[in-house]
Amino acid sequence: MNDADPAPSVSDDAKPELDPSCLQHLLGYQLAQANVPIRRIFLKNIGASFQLGPVEFTVLSLVANNRDVTQKQLSRTLSVSAPNITALLDRLEQRGLLTRLRSQSDRRSQVIRLTGTGAALARKALEVSQTMEHEALSHLSRGERGILIELLQKVARHGRP
Repeated sequence: MNDADPAPSVSDDAKPELDPSCLQHLLGYQLAQANVPIRRIFLKNIGASFQLGPVEFTVLSLVANNRDVTQKQLSRTLSVSAPNITALLDRLEQRGLLTRLRSQSDRRSQVIRLTGTGAALARKALEVSQTMEHEALSHLSRGERGILIELLQKVARHGRP
């Protein structure tokens, strides 16, 4: 058979799975594969239940658990550009979940505060987040889960300024 000949017709169901062993050494590939079931869990438990994307959930959680958060702090913590943080905060403010107030200590900056609705939503979503991944990680021991989180945090910290 030459390159011009059509490939024999085989249904996709009959084809063997691809061999991903050439990618096994890549952390990015492993993270992407691990993220598939975890993202599905997030979307089911937080996304659908509270109409929050991962970054929105993260922002609400950080503001709920830190005092006098600024846009600059969020931008640095999340490695998100200032214009993107502004757009995200605009959307959350339009939903009535947060408000921006002029800082009393530095009149040039604003602090972000959750509204009553935002605080209640953050509290409920954080509560759900405490257990939503347990089933997906049930094949790991408690110690393995701890080591996994610790190693991922170490990788993330090393790549930050």
